[in-house]
Amino acid sequence: MKYLFFFVLLFGIQKQMFAQGFSVKGSVFEEGKNESLPFVNILLLSLNDSSQVGGTVTDIDGRFELTGIKRGEYLLKIQFMGYKDFFQSIQASSNVDLGKIFISEVATDLSEVVIEARRSTGMQKGDTTQFNADAFKTMRDASAQALIEKLPGISSENGVLQAQGENIAQILVDGKPFFGNDVTAALQNIPAEMIQSIEIFDQKSEKAQLSGFDDGERLKTINIITKPNRRKGQFGKTTAGYGSDERYLGGTSINIFDEDTRLTITGLSNNINILNYSSDPNVQTNESPQQGIITTNLIGANYTDVWGEKIKVTGSYVYTVTENLGIESRFRDFVTTDQSNKFYTEISKDSRINRRHQANLRLEYNLNERNRILYIPRFSARFENENSGFFGETSNGISLINTVENSRIGRYEDFDLFNRFFYSHKFNKPGRTFTARLNLTQGWNIDNSERNAVNTFFEQDGENIENLNQNTFRDRIGNSWNTRFSYTEPLGNKSQMELEYSVGNRKNDSEQLLYNVLSEAGGPDHLALDTALSNSFLSNYLTQQFELGYQFQTEKLKIQTELEFQDASLKNDQFFPVTEELNRRFQNALPTARLEYKFSPKTNIQLDYDTWTNEPQVGQLQQAINNNNPLQLRTGNPELDQAYTNQVRMRFRGNNPDKDRNWFIFAQGRLTNNFIANSILIAEEPVEVAQGVVLQQGSQLNRPVNLDGFTDLRSWLSYGFPLSFIKSNFNINAGLGITQRPGQINDQIGFNNSNRFSTGFNLSSSISENVDFNIWSRSSFNNVRNTLNSNLNSEFFQQRMRVNFNWIIWNGIIYRLDLNHQINSGLAEGFDNNFTLVNMSVGKKIFNNQRGEISIMAYDLLGQNANVRRNITETFVEDFQSNVLQQYVMVSFTYNLRRFSKGMDEKTYSDMYSEN
Repeated sequence: MKYLFFFVLLFGIQKQMFAQGFSVKGSVFEEGKNESLPFVNILLLSLNDSSQVGGTVTDIDGRFELTGIKRGEYLLKIQFMGYKDFFQSIQASSNVDLGKIFISEVATDLSEVVIEARRSTGMQKGDTTQFNADAFKTMRDASAQALIEKLPGISSENGVLQAQGENIAQILVDGKPFFGNDVTAALQNIPAEMIQSIEIFDQKSEKAQLSGFDDGERLKTINIITKPNRRKGQFGKTTAGYGSDERYLGGTSINIFDEDTRLTITGLSNNINILNYSSDPNVQTNESPQQGIITTNLIGANYTDVWGEKIKVTGSYVYTVTENLGIESRFRDFVTTDQSNKFYTEISKDSRINRRHQANLRLEYNLNERNRILYIPRFSARFENENSGFFGETSNGISLINTVENSRIGRYEDFDLFNRFFYSHKFNKPGRTFTARLNLTQGWNIDNSERNAVNTFFEQDGENIENLNQNTFRDRIGNSWNTRFSYTEPLGNKSQMELEYSVGNRKNDSEQLLYNVLSEAGGPDHLALDTALSNSFLSNYLTQQFELGYQFQTEKLKIQTELEFQDASLKNDQFFPVTEELNRRFQNALPTARLEYKFSPKTNIQLDYDTWTNEPQVGQLQQAINNNNPLQLRTGNPELDQAYTNQVRMRFRGNNPDKDRNWFIFAQGRLTNNFIANSILIAEEPVEVAQGVVLQQGSQLNRPVNLDGFTDLRSWLSYGFPLSFIKSNFNINAGLGITQRPGQINDQIGFNNSNRFSTGFNLSSSISENVDFNIWSRSSFNNVRNTLNSNLNSEFFQQRMRVNFNWIIWNGIIYRLDLNHQINSGLAEGFDNNFTLVNMSVGKKIFNNQRGEISIMAYDLLGQNANVRRNITETFVEDFQSNVLQQYVMVSFTYNLRRFSKGMDEKTYSDMYSEN
């Protein structure tokens, strides 16, 4: 805490030092139009010798502000490529507001243009980081994802794209949702050349946006702002390819934009593990998972429009059919209560066909300036067929304890419907508001599976073999509702209070019926219900919450605190195989506090303290035994309590547009009591765990329990700056993670403590549209310590490096390289696989407009592709490896459609690229 105080004090002193001068602010607009101009260079010059005193760039709304200016006379210079320079003398004897400044276009011979200053990459505006897309060069026809991956603070963790250390949850285009929460699909459907700027921020919940009170619910969001002359037209791409081993790819993405009316249609069919359409299969992006062999067929649409003057609508629909063939091997080292070893190895084969419908809608109705209605429904339906099998064995490192050979055929259906309604009203008095929210959900899950298993237990007097032939039926129906009312009242000009009440209920009705298949000599097969493995269960969870909040806000400082009282009741009723009833009541005080402080327009800090509870889910409460793996049985616990979490989070953002420096610091600490952890019973001898269910020697029974002491601390920082001598941007990052996981083994409580330090860098070029590279590296050092069994103590190292290089060599000939190198050290024997995945292609642009391309691509050129990872839980450490897509060669054809109105037609597009 003392370091944080010193940190805040240091910046406070810096703020006071700069605050001794005056400020000059204004907005830059295009002459003859009411359109603001972002990222315009603003220079403040000395009137005596024209030396530069200060400078900045305009934000996305064309606004700028220069602070810390000493008393005197200056010359303001506004400079923007394609526009006439603007000059105005300034007398700084007080703060100066220039209002709107209009600059006019000028016809310029591009061969005579001299760039006097490097284009700023971006700026910080409050909690929003804005980047200028033109400062990050990409290849022609590149997608938005290729551009986003070059931004400071962007990284990839376990195949998930992250911004500033947190997973990106949604993509907006010009402030409107695009393809729901499918980040990859959104990024692949917007060409980089359309983008004017990019905003990265934490979007607050709908309720917080309506009421002005932050409830702590945030989504890491990227808003793509398109160029004004790219908002009306048709654009997209189409690809068709065929290769060795009958590998194929066919995909299309067509966008029809007419200002506010926008329609996108996508289609995809391939057997090369691509889940979302991209015109460049050479690139190892997030939509190409390295696990199993996946065949995907997809069709989708996204629609955005404004109906009249009051209604805004956004919707998307995607239908996907995937077939995944996975072959996996895993090695688990289990925690035991002594220094003995319990190892489990498994080899499995899994074939699944999955059909899924997913639809999203957002309907916003602004009745008038004071009343607003918002309706957000979401629907999904999944139909899956499974054909799987595995062989597993448990040993003590010297001899076998047991083995299992298992096969299963299953059919699963899931339906989910989610509705959110919002209403907000602003009273005549500023700051006085009323908001209401209603959530309704409904879900159905129907499972039907048939399994056969042979279990062998090695005992002193010989082998004990058990044969299973079973059918399992699961039927779950769940629904919930929640309504919340919020009222805010101003307390003077800088303060506001909030009163809030919410009530809701979650109901789950679950039934599991397991039948043993019996066969009689000469007679037909028939089923016999196994009451020990069957269960019928109903759970109701009713909550009420009362909340009082206070907020104080100035231009620089915002403080908010809330206290919530929560009353919850949990009622569990079991109807079969025996009748049982359990009623629980929970009462908790849930305080929250938030602080935001702006040291300057470019530097700010946010501190959040949150508390919340997590109720147990129906699958954790239901006491039916799941024997999908007969060596590792699972059951629920109807006596589970709520988990209670305290969390502290800090975000610090800074930007220096003059020197193009960007930095971000993120830190988070979490403590959970009554954490829902695993309790494992490892049988030293046969023991009956339920009537008719015997846990054989060496087998396990997993059961959830409440344990205190779960902690998770993590931090992440990044610092980005330009390397002018190679016209590139460099970003370094580092992270620290410390996790303590409680677990229970044979009634003894212990902790798995894991520490992880990671560091990396990203070097991305901004040389030209003919040469483009991105070098990314991430190294992590991991340390694991277990308090119950020191045999599980370990250290391991993982390093990943990716190089993406694209080069237009000559006359439309393009060379592409995507290299992914991975080092794994310290894993179990057979899992220390170091590999290099190399994809390479050569293509030729065709047609006069250079929109077509024929290419030949080699995937996994060195034949080393692999997928290895380590998983750490409270009860075991696991090393995992799966099959991956193997080497192939493909010839493909791609055509890019570009037809824009308002300043961009086919001839203009052709002229743009005719020089190359």
